[in-house]
Amino acid sequence: MKAIEHLKTITYHRHLVRQNCFRVGLYWQGLTHDLSKFSPTEFLVGAKYFQGDRSPNNAEREDKGYSSSWLHHKGRNKHHFEYWIDYSRSKERLLAGMKMPVRYVVEMFMDRIAACKTYQKEEYTDASPWEYHKKGRLVHEVMHADSLRLLEHLLRMLAECGEDATFAYVKEVLKRDRRREFRRLLRLG
Repeated sequence: MKAIEHLKTITYHRHLVRQNCFRVGLYWQGLTHDLSKFSPTEFLVGAKYFQGDRSPNNAEREDKGYSSSWLHHKGRNKHHFEYWIDYSRSKERLLAGMKMPVRYVVEMFMDRIAACKTYQKEEYTDASPWEYHKKGRLVHEVMHADSLRLLEHLLRMLAECGEDATFAYVKEVLKRDRRREFRRLLRLG
């Protein structure tokens, strides 16, 4: 029974992310978001630790001291800032967050919205993803400053202006980023 409920939860979450990614023009990312959750490594753990009101990864982490499912997931999904952690060139720290491409910061933003809607259900508000984000210490310590700045700007904008205005803004941000990337590629060629 827990496996079926877990399947429903991840399918619903993916549906929300896909819907939102499509609204801003990230079609491929909407289609491929979190496919690794269907792998045995992630799905079986998710079903075992399923509770319905929070990520099974947190329950596995509490039980074992780590989450094998999360370690698998973050290494395969570029919308997680942890995917972008590498050795630092700075002498002050060994590891550091690398700057994420804008499209993955946007997918992370959509992921946060969908996760809050999935777990908070009718208690969700447009401020929920921002409130959740403020609790995450690691994000602030490790994530690249530019990527963090963009994510926080989008989360605050969502809380203050709502989805329609924020998603319209995101579409423009993505268009500008694609034009900038196209010009960069032309200079290289």
